[in-house]
Amino acid sequence: MEKKVLLAGEAMGLLMAVNTGPLERSEGFDCGIAGAEFNVATGLSRLGHKVSYLTKVGNDPFGRMIINRAQSEGMDCSLIATSTTLKTGYMMKSLVTSGDPEIFYCREGSAASTLDSEDIGSVNLSSFSHLHLTGILPALSQSCQTATFDLAMRARDAGLFISFDPNIRPQLWPSQDRMVAVLNTMAVLAGLVMPGLTEGRLLCGDMQASPLKVCSFFNSMSCDVCLKLGSEGAIVAPAGGTPRAVSGFVVDKVVDTVGAGDGFACGVISALISGADLYEAARVGCAIGARQCTFRGDNEGLPTQSELDDFIKHTPEAPLPQLI
Repeated sequence: MEKKVLLAGEAMGLLMAVNTGPLERSEGFDCGIAGAEFNVATGLSRLGHKVSYLTKVGNDPFGRMIINRAQSEGMDCSLIATSTTLKTGYMMKSLVTSGDPEIFYCREGSAASTLDSEDIGSVNLSSFSHLHLTGILPALSQSCQTATFDLAMRARDAGLFISFDPNIRPQLWPSQDRMVAVLNTMAVLAGLVMPGLTEGRLLCGDMQASPLKVCSFFNSMSCDVCLKLGSEGAIVAPAGGTPRAVSGFVVDKVVDTVGAGDGFACGVISALISGADLYEAARVGCAIGARQCTFRGDNEGLPTQSELDDFIKHTPEAPLPQLI
């Protein structure tokens, strides 16, 4: 019987502007749910995997919306705690016709930011085969940082496969030096690291580093690496193996890039669970990341298996990125 995937992080309410322009000129907002780990959990559930999501929300409309959505997606919600005193965080996102949207966070002091080692200490890891973490949860507070490390170390000791997406949010950290130190320590605990190129350069301390140098940096920690190159695809570098370029997919129109990296992580994890090697897993990740870019919400483009198969069949691949 397939064991479950555990994801831990902060889910937030999402307010998406209905008209283009700066957020202060928005004439209204559509509601959704955001959060990197929640996005990956949603994608894995849609692909038929067993998923448990660990977080804390407030007893408020956004908190209830998150629980309702998680339940409707088929997630195990037994690890979602509800605070009676703290609120669920939320974010606002502008509508753009090109480039990345403007993002505004209202998450300081949120229920999720009070997650601590006691919240994760009672989690029975024997029913899980995989833990996925990002660099967001340890940035929320000192208690979240301690809890994240405790969970990762417990998972490693229990034999779980740990994947890690740095998902850098500089505005959440007191300093860049602290951010780099914590995220690189997280990478050491993971079996697979999935940074973007800019993230990888920042973490290895060289903003001019080649993709292969970034991969080599994480390989030196005994990590497998899937280095995301956006629409170009990815470079896959197993620890002790041969780096290989993987093509991206060409979509007619990019609507919103937010959530593409989470779609990539979802595809990689799903494919690995299903028995694919790391190269094929990265190809699936590229496909889901590309598809997610054609949808407005942070997770609306994450496909079912049949939708994924159809997308891969009918969407052209980009030229292979260069191995440099």
